Amino acid sequence: MLRTLFFGTSAFAVPSLRVFASRTDLFGVVTQPDRPSGRGQRLHPTPVKAAALELGLTVYEPTRLRAFAGELAGETFDLFGLASYGRILPQALLDLPRLGALNVHPSLLPRYRGATPIQTALRNGDDLTGVSIMLMDAGMDTGPIALQERVPISADDDYGSLHDRLAAVGAKMLGKAIAAAERGDLTPSPQTGEASVTRPIGKDDLEVDWTADARAIVNQIRAYAPQPAARGELHGETVKLLRAHVGAHDEVIVDELIAPNRGKMTGEAFARSAAARSAG
Repeated sequence: MLRTLFFGTSAFAVPSLRVFASRTDLFGVVTQPDRPSGRGQRLHPTPVKAAALELGLTVYEPTRLRAFAGELAGETFDLFGLASYGRILPQALLDLPRLGALNVHPSLLPRYRGATPIQTALRNGDDLTGVSIMLMDAGMDTGPIALQERVPISADDDYGSLHDRLAAVGAKMLGKAIAAAERGDLTPSPQTGEASVTRPIGKDDLEVDWTADARAIVNQIRAYAPQPAARGELHGETVKLLRAHVGAHDEVIVDELIAPNRGKMTGEAFARSAAARSAG
């Protein structure tokens, strides 16, 4: 059984972590430190840390990766796994496993390298995406491809549904890559095609311009639902937009939203409440 180390932070990485835990001799799990969130800004573990602790695994939360590589220098590893870790591994870490480090990336590389490949595919209105299992180098998603699988995007997919489907596909593919590494026939190939790089989500990305093309607005809403959610003003209130579609006259019809102090509701219910407030 391969001796391994796994790197991951967000919920996308949890299915891949479970595959590594069940299929390898997992030395430990590396994740980002606990972060404050919520109204009280209390510290919360990352989804990967929570899952790792449930599995009884050792968790590492290094802030300096080169120093962490030095701490591991006395250990021997066959393989590293990484999914949605959020930091680029320095060469000093990548040099440790004899078979290299496998990264689960939710796009058809080299398209959509970087931080937000799922959101970008949805916002661009793509009908196809996929998962790449890449043998990592020191660049950002630039290493050779070991496995790649196409995944269709349906018209009613949003970030949440596509994220979960790609996470499951990625974990299954990672299992295949582990088996290939064990057999000694993991044969990655250089990336080919036009490369593009995505960027982190900013506040402006969430703001809806109602004068824009209706299909573009609907795709924007899909790209950020259910979290962090696109924002727009309706009937004098700023709401979080969860679902919408293009109507018969090329207009945006909001199907579901989160209204201030009222929680999740349909667009029709929100319009009725707005009319009632106006009449009163």
